[in-house]
Amino acid sequence: MKRKDNAFYRWLFGEKDTLQGRVEMRPQAEYETKETDLEEILKDHQQVQEKVFDLKDNKALRFFDRMYRIAGVLFCLALMLILLVNVSWLPPRGAASNPVNNEVSARYIENGLQETGAVNIVTGMILDYRAFDTFGESNVLFIATVTVLILMRLDREKKAPAKKGVPVYQKPEDEMTVAQAQAHDRIYEPKNDVILQVAAGFLVPVIIIFGIYVILNGHLSPGGGFSGGAIIGAGLILYLNAFGFEKTERFFTEKTYKWVSFGALTFYCLAKSYSFYTGANHLESGIGLGTPGAILSSGLILPLNICVGLVVACTMYAFYALFRKGGF
Repeated sequence: MKRKDNAFYRWLFGEKDTLQGRVEMRPQAEYETKETDLEEILKDHQQVQEKVFDLKDNKALRFFDRMYRIAGVLFCLALMLILLVNVSWLPPRGAASNPVNNEVSARYIENGLQETGAVNIVTGMILDYRAFDTFGESNVLFIATVTVLILMRLDREKKAPAKKGVPVYQKPEDEMTVAQAQAHDRIYEPKNDVILQVAAGFLVPVIIIFGIYVILNGHLSPGGGFSGGAIIGAGLILYLNAFGFEKTERFFTEKTYKWVSFGALTFYCLAKSYSFYTGANHLESGIGLGTPGAILSSGLILPLNICVGLVVACTMYAFYALFRKGGF
């Protein structure tokens, strides 16, 4: 028998379904729980409650319940004792002899410029002395964005590639696709609002440039990554409201947010890890502080300010976009 005449090969390669038209196919009826079955389920549940969770007759369960309560009380008492002992060792609040009132602040003020190279003492403190604390705050912003993304994003429609002779089925409840949701969302976007678009055309470049200025001068004057990033984020949101998602997505997408945030946080972590390692081991880091007051000074503070500004700007825009329509 030739291969092309073999029914098995024709069925295997999808040329012909040997069962088509020969088997009666009916849609499966929805399962209905009978009243007798429901009574049996309730009876079994009642027996489990009476035998397994019977505190009166089950000695092992009664013993475990008592020990569980005792262990819970002992744990709470031990935790309270540890906290009270530690609090009793703390120095009086507001006392002049506390290190926070004499040593720490004096170190920041007297040696901050020499050790960090930053004219702005606050920036030198948060991006040098307390740089890892600021890194944690930046990660909090990233984690918050990821949480909102998990809760509010619209899932992309996933279709399996159609094979020859194999149809692709879709569930009726999947009729609302992402494209349809986005089209529905554009109803609320500005439709040729000339006043808003002209005003945004003038203001958005100014806002973004001012945000960049605040970031780059954070080590010289009041400002820095947090405030400058918030300004840039506000500019992006204004542009989005004026021109809509379609134009904004030309330069800022979900992929842009991921790479910018990942790159900024990774550089921040590696840079300060290297700096702290060399400092803790009394090694030369090779990173000069420059001339105080110059734009290229203060060592790692300037690039760290840029990293923080990028994370804050991306976070602000991501929050707005996710709450707006569940995507970028």
